[in-house]
Amino acid sequence: MSNTHDVIVIGGGISGLSAAKLLVESGLSVVVLEARDRVGGRTHTIRNKEVYYVDVGGSYVGPTQNHILRMAKDLGVQTYTVNVIGRLIQHVKGKSYTFQGAFPPSWNPLVFLDYNNLMRTIDEWGMEVPESAPWKAPHAAEWDKMSMKEFIDRVCWTSSAKRFAVLFVNLVVTAETHQVSTLWFLWYIKLCGGTTRVFSTDNGGQERKFVGGSGQISEKIMERLQGRVKLQRPVVRLDQSGDNVIVETLNHEIYEGKYVISAIPPVLTTKIHFYPDLPAIRNQLIHRLPMGSVIKCMMYYNEAFWRKMDYCGSMIIEEDDAPVGFTLDDTKPDGSAPAIIGFILAQKATSLALLSKEERKRKICEYYAKVMDTEEALHPVHYEEKNWCEEQYSGGCYAAYFPPGIMTQFGSVIRKPVGKIFFAGTETATVWSGYMEGAVQAGERAAREILFKMGLIAEDEIWMLEPESEDVPALPITTTFLERNLPSAQGLLRLITYSTFFAAVAAVGIFACKKGFIARV
Repeated sequence: MSNTHDVIVIGGGISGLSAAKLLVESGLSVVVLEARDRVGGRTHTIRNKEVYYVDVGGSYVGPTQNHILRMAKDLGVQTYTVNVIGRLIQHVKGKSYTFQGAFPPSWNPLVFLDYNNLMRTIDEWGMEVPESAPWKAPHAAEWDKMSMKEFIDRVCWTSSAKRFAVLFVNLVVTAETHQVSTLWFLWYIKLCGGTTRVFSTDNGGQERKFVGGSGQISEKIMERLQGRVKLQRPVVRLDQSGDNVIVETLNHEIYEGKYVISAIPPVLTTKIHFYPDLPAIRNQLIHRLPMGSVIKCMMYYNEAFWRKMDYCGSMIIEEDDAPVGFTLDDTKPDGSAPAIIGFILAQKATSLALLSKEERKRKICEYYAKVMDTEEALHPVHYEEKNWCEEQYSGGCYAAYFPPGIMTQFGSVIRKPVGKIFFAGTETATVWSGYMEGAVQAGERAAREILFKMGLIAEDEIWMLEPESEDVPALPITTTFLERNLPSAQGLLRLITYSTFFAAVAAVGIFACKKGFIARV
């Protein structure tokens, strides 16, 4: 069986489908080869009578995520805001504290200074990192060798700030602090608009979800592509030694194309046999980018009892024995299917995967009851979960991360074409990498690279500036004069130490003068 096309897209997630949609709209012949029996990649909407619909993969969108918001609007998919009415809970050292706002406050001035300095340092250092070439940052070599664990130990002074910083890293990139490069993490946060934007619900990365689920984005693009998407077609061989690229699937179908877009996680390209071999640096890169680890857990109840308690459903749980590190209200916009979504993150996803589904459910309920101090949390009516670590055609979630030392040595080829192969996927994005937003931007950029190669657009049209969404405008993230200028905890202690030292020296001097040990001038 032979199929000839202008472009063969490998991967039917949001990135690959965004590329295919743009290419088809430009008049090209396209086929999409997807390994799974569904489209969506790392987004997946499950539908059943208990939950109606639920996103067990990527789901959140917010201000500044203008590519995915434009795509959703074009496809007729609406958003709704995640519930933020009520108090948030921080649970630490066996106690729960309620607060309002993006980050938990602290009445201990040293802890407050430490929190402030941590976030300020991430944002300020990140300003030095170029979005499209982080390996060119002035301190790239130094920061890339440093793990986020080393960064946290260097920047944070209090145990409270260190504990929160670890959870922050675990939640944002689903990896442990010792596993990720500081340079890569600074870049990742910068692409999301900074620490406040990425962590916030209101006016941040978790502000909204899609009515009906994010899986609709891929499903509706597939409908528009009218039979061009081929499911259950894992690609196993790619030969670009001739005039056209030959692509073979696991079921021995042969597809022929002028160009290929690889829109799968970098590590999954190791499943493909390339001829000729990939360049050494690309081959080394794809063997060095592991995927994050996360289990998403949705606990359903008869009613949203937390709202009656003036809680919004968001819990930040900083305990070593807690299964879940972070939660949000996952109730439908019309109030149906009341639920709390929890994230089992990084190393915990690995260890808790050894338990049964029922044991995980029980542990989570017990912890929710403890954190919210209510027995109602012990009586769910339904439970859904998705362990992304066991997905053969994802390898994990949310995205690939860069361990220390990898970005400066190999990162420069992440988007670089290899012959007639172009690369998409959220990992190659320069906005909101790791999110659906990054997936759309990367897919469309790869498509335009091919359109330029074919002489259909100008080179300066490859990177298109995306206008701000009219429906989801971004409010500016502001900091106060004090937040920008307060000393760090260490800085304040040094100041106090120096002040005490000089005061003591002065006192000794005065005493010595009075006793005649030092002659008066």
